Amino acid sequence: MKDQTENGSALLEGNNSEVDLEEEVTEGGVVIKKRETWTRKMDFLMACIGGNVGLGNVWRFPYLCYKNGGGAFLLPYFLAVFIAGVPMFFLEVSLGQFMANGAIGAWNICPLMRGLGFAVTIIRFLQNVYYNVIMAWGFYYLFASFASITTYLPWTTCDNEWNTKTCVRNISEDEAFDAWSMNASLWTDPTTEFWEKKVLHLSPGIEVPGNVRWDLALCLLLSWIVVYLCIWKGIKSSGKVMYFTATSPYVFMFILLIRGVTLPGAVNGIYYYLVPTWEKLADPQVWVDAGTQVFFSSSISVGTLISLGSYNKFKHNCWKDCLVYTGVNCGTSFLAGFVIFSILGFMAYERGISVADVAESGPGLAFIAYPKAVGQLVMAPVWSIIFFIMIILLGLDSQ
Repeated sequence: MKDQTENGSALLEGNNSEVDLEEEVTEGGVVIKKRETWTRKMDFLMACIGGNVGLGNVWRFPYLCYKNGGGAFLLPYFLAVFIAGVPMFFLEVSLGQFMANGAIGAWNICPLMRGLGFAVTIIRFLQNVYYNVIMAWGFYYLFASFASITTYLPWTTCDNEWNTKTCVRNISEDEAFDAWSMNASLWTDPTTEFWEKKVLHLSPGIEVPGNVRWDLALCLLLSWIVVYLCIWKGIKSSGKVMYFTATSPYVFMFILLIRGVTLPGAVNGIYYYLVPTWEKLADPQVWVDAGTQVFFSSSISVGTLISLGSYNKFKHNCWKDCLVYTGVNCGTSFLAGFVIFSILGFMAYERGISVADVAESGPGLAFIAYPKAVGQLVMAPVWSIIFFIMIILLGLDSQ
């Protein structure tokens, strides 16, 4: 017990000092290495933004909005941010900063709860496995974009081997189809078919697993290798890299937003996004999804914030970082919603159906709406390469 007290005292003294990881102190004959700290105060905030503002905002938030009636999802989401998101973020960062230890060691503050540290580490590992699959999809689209650099993006036409007879590039402009006299909902667009029939090879059901997709399997292997190469040097280098990876996605999102709102029908999509369907608020699942999204996108209760906070100096003002981070996190989700729903409005316009029926809600929504938006830009393959590099960078930040 005495040794533990001495070690803890030395650790707290180290947090107040300015020494680096390489320096050591001796307390009662025990050699204690100082914990590595962020080079600058701004590094911690950029690490939080880069690590937690990512795919959960530009990919998961829009599809949950779409699934739960657009604007009806925003009210419970913002309530959950202020009721749970802000205080939980501050609590976890403060714990890591005070204990100067990661998700497992920080719970030495209450040894009875130490099992929580192991539990959140396992949960985070499973989430990383899940995120790497999304990164693999990003790599797949990136390679397809490189292969199309001199021609056209494969998801913009219906002339490919995987397309069906119901594929129509643009119903509203194709004179061979009369959307008023035919059921336009029966037709599919090439972006959706590329995702479902080329990338995923969707089977009729879970009881039909199908064969291994070797191209996707190799993309998954590549994503694991890249993640390893990005983290093996520690926070001294990764903290600096995040200045680029955490800020560059906003440039691309604003470009896509400008293009999206200029497309016909975009106003209908934005209207669906902002105007609540009030009866949806009576559905408990909407509130569950809102709370889940806040915890998911902010990385609350999975040990990440404890670990990032543990690299702060002992007297760092993490409360100010908490408020800035919350604003950036919510703002990014809100902005991504405008990008997605402006494109969904365009897709609904050209197919002659409502926004609610234009796509299947699910993780693949962003891999339909975003590629379709990129396909509308001049020099589409170049913009597609840039965009999917952004998606991969967001995934790496989160990982």
